Amino acid sequence: MPVGLYVHVPFCRTRCHFCAFYLQIHRENRAQAYLASLEHEIRLHAAKDSLRGRPLDTVYLGGGTPTTLSPDQLSSILAMIDGSFGLSERPEVTVEAHPDTVTTAGLDRLVQAGFTRVSFGVQSVDDQELVHIGRRTKGQPGGLAVKAARAAGFADVSVDLIYGLPGQNRESWNATLEEVLAWRPDHVSCYALTIEDHSHLQVEVKRGDVATPDPALQNELEDEAARRLVAAGFSRYEISNYSRPGRACRHNLLYWHGCDYLGLGPSAQSYLAGVRFGNISDLGLYHQALGAGRLPISDVEHLSPEQRRREAVIFGLRLVEGIDRRLIEAGNADQVWRRTLDQLTRQGFLEEQAGKIRLTGGGRRFADSVAVALI
Repeated sequence: MPVGLYVHVPFCRTRCHFCAFYLQIHRENRAQAYLASLEHEIRLHAAKDSLRGRPLDTVYLGGGTPTTLSPDQLSSILAMIDGSFGLSERPEVTVEAHPDTVTTAGLDRLVQAGFTRVSFGVQSVDDQELVHIGRRTKGQPGGLAVKAARAAGFADVSVDLIYGLPGQNRESWNATLEEVLAWRPDHVSCYALTIEDHSHLQVEVKRGDVATPDPALQNELEDEAARRLVAAGFSRYEISNYSRPGRACRHNLLYWHGCDYLGLGPSAQSYLAGVRFGNISDLGLYHQALGAGRLPISDVEHLSPEQRRREAVIFGLRLVEGIDRRLIEAGNADQVWRRTLDQLTRQGFLEEQAGKIRLTGGGRRFADSVAVALI
């Protein structure tokens, strides 16, 4: 079974209004301290043989904005990972990026270092929508960044978009989709805007400065994205993710298929051999733990076989193809859980087709509620 590695890079130049991830504003001294602690964390996991000698099939640097670090710093992270754990013969190595934080030379350097995939957090190409979410740059250079990544030799280029943004309407969303499709990315993620706790956007909503997203409009925008992307040759393989044939994100699929992954960096989450654990969500405490020779782990949960099976069902249902019915029938699930599954089917959230149980089109819009019902 494949195994992956996630590295949380907790820095951005500015915080977007919708963001509630753990991060700090980038400063070079903070970056240098982070790199030193990250190297220590990698060495501790390698000494413990946390991956049981398995080479990594996927590596994903997320954030934050990993490309606030220099290309040489990012390359050094990948070299540390390869030297300590090893990479499989054909690994997928992803770096998330803001289009403003990359250069042609920098992208060339990343490809030379072994990065194979880049995911650009574009969100929108409409100037006013970008201002509403706290982006300082108008006229987002997403198309130029995608072109530069292609020229550098990235095997896969992905673009992230958000629908339901303040001030967004059908016309502006269609304009964003049209422009992004003209860039010819390999992968597109479309996320519905949510009001996250402790985000700047939540404060604006509570003050009445910004309206909460309109669910009916978001449903229309989601449908339009699905229609346009499928017409352009993309396949929807997960609730929010579309790819050209053979270009699905392998790292994302690790999560949905219940595979093992190790998380590094403050706030990163891990799942190894039925044990879930998370790192401290505080950069200072992260440094402190590693400085004392301890892994910066704050929460540990050992899952029973039944819990693991249920989670395989919940995560697997995020995939458009669904899950094998035998996964539900296996084991000794209690009758209440089975009745819940039957009820979700009667309510139109789940359906069975060719031995697969999957979310219906309507069920995908309530995937989180379905998951809560099945926990």
